[in-house]
Amino acid sequence: MTMDPRVALNALTNALEEHLSASMNRRGDEDPAVESAFYNISDAFEAYEDALFAASGEVTPLDLYDEEDGEDDLDEDEDSEDDPDLDSEEEIYEDEEEEQR
Repeated sequence: MTMDPRVALNALTNALEEHLSASMNRRGDEDPAVESAFYNISDAFEAYEDALFAASGEVTPLDLYDEEDGEDDLDEDEDSEDDPDLDSEEEIYEDEEEEQR
């Protein structure tokens, strides 16, 4: 049975609020409350994304950060700095921003 997207969204916003609270009341670098809240956001987001897709065929523009893949992503970002194609894309975005001003 698929969850109602509104219920899943409510659970996600609650998870975000719990994470904020745990973060603001952190008791050390490895506070289990913060870690638990972190994973609750991940679970709630996945549930929301699944419910949204099932109900409407839509997805969010967000991606979850996977700690295990994070190091690989950083390496790819470093490699992309040397990619001339990315530099030209940045120039296009800068030109578009200047036109909008």
